[in-house]
Amino acid sequence: MKTAFFMKKTEPDRELLLLKSELLTAQNELAFAYRQFNEALAPELVECCVYQISAAKARCNYLIRAIKEHAPGEDVTWT
Repeated sequence: MKTAFFMKKTEPDRELLLLKSELLTAQNELAFAYRQFNEALAPELVECCVYQISAAKARCNYLIRAIKEHAPGEDVTWT
């Protein structure tokens, strides 16, 4: 029987940690873009916010797929 004393400690996967950090940043950018959209009055600013929201969503989707490919059992969702 193996005890906890003999179990090998594994280091956290740096690439996975980086992807998760980037996802958190992208989610924050998305939230900020939505806040700007809700406050925009000029049509040009509304259009700009729509593009920012679209870009942030695309980045979040890419990062979620990358995390799932890197660690298939990892639970990753939108926050």
